[in-house]
Amino acid sequence: MANLTMVTGFLLIGFPSTRELQVLHAILFLLIYLVALMGNLLIFTLISLDEHLHYPMYFFLKNLSFLDLCLISTTLPKSITNFLRHCNSISFMGCVLQFFLVIFFAESELSLLTMMSYDRYVAICQPLHYEVIMTKGTCVKMATVSWLSGGLLGALYSGSTFTLPFCGSREIQQFFCDVPALLRISCSETHIAVDFTMAFGFGLGIACFIYITVSYSHIFSTVLKIPTTEGFPLQKKK
Repeated sequence: MANLTMVTGFLLIGFPSTRELQVLHAILFLLIYLVALMGNLLIFTLISLDEHLHYPMYFFLKNLSFLDLCLISTTLPKSITNFLRHCNSISFMGCVLQFFLVIFFAESELSLLTMMSYDRYVAICQPLHYEVIMTKGTCVKMATVSWLSGGLLGALYSGSTFTLPFCGSREIQQFFCDVPALLRISCSETHIAVDFTMAFGFGLGIACFIYITVSYSHIFSTVLKIPTTEGFPLQKKK
């Protein structure tokens, strides 16, 4: 029982421990992070400032850029810092927060991509009804549902995973806290709640993938049926 109560942190050892390789990984991760940071900030800023881009499609794209920026900021800065400091530790609460945010932002992105596929489906397959269906209020509700779905799944994953007892090794074979690595160091052989949450998350991901695939299949089918001399109706600014 003493071992179960003394876990105050973990060690992230997903990469080689030699100093030279850690510096190399830090530089590589820093470059990736800066490119993603500048790209997403540019998209977010342009859409926010340019009134000509205030359409539903760009509203969702701005949300997607923000989510992507948050997702990559959840893991890479910590990894870069650890590599440069030659320190692989992360506190227990830090691991919980990182774990929750990764699931939260990743699921929100997937849900938002599903919403964007619906937006494109209505715009191309039902253009005469687009302005009636995709109102500003509808777009805000769809984005809110995407964020809430990510928060719900993140809370379920975090609650089911970190209630497990950790009494063995504190070494996580990854550069951030994730489910498989944490389950490997848990001293509990049964984790029904985690299995249920993983099944729920996997089913949700499959459902989103199927919906996106079907939506774009209809879009491609509609585009192929349009004569080359015709164009799409312009979308009016919301």
